Amino acid sequence: MSKTLVAFFSASGTTKRAAEKLAAAIAGELYEIRPAVPYTQADLNWRDKSSRSSVEMGDESCRPELADKNADIAGYDRIFLGFPIWWYTAPSIIRSFLESYDFNGKTIILFATSGGSGLGRTAGELASSCPGAKIIEGRMLNGSISEASLRQWAESL
Repeated sequence: MSKTLVAFFSASGTTKRAAEKLAAAIAGELYEIRPAVPYTQADLNWRDKSSRSSVEMGDESCRPELADKNADIAGYDRIFLGFPIWWYTAPSIIRSFLESYDFNGKTIILFATSGGSGLGRTAGELASSCPGAKIIEGRMLNGSISEASLRQWAESL
């Protein structure tokens, strides 16, 4: 069996809970993607066009700085990559993470949480940030999903 990492970014704790449940279900290691400057509630106010998250998501070249670059990506074959959906795609910090490591030959399986939208075209949009990796769209992990269901999903990939 291949070594599996569950890497995730969570602004409010929802994606963190989903990542922890997934890691437990598949015996994967956890790695939290953290911004150098944590997001505040005001930063996450999507209704405010001048909020930090709104500004970042409005600028395709934005790459928020990471708190660390200590993930042992080389030690893993499969990486489950989780994040909340912001503006119908992955937050900019996910590109920061992907562009900070060599994912060549790795399989990246996306999972996300959202209050209303799906993954959309996120896999295609992230491909340029991790050349040589195989990106699998994955699924939404909203609500209560059993560990058995998560394990079955991961084994089907």
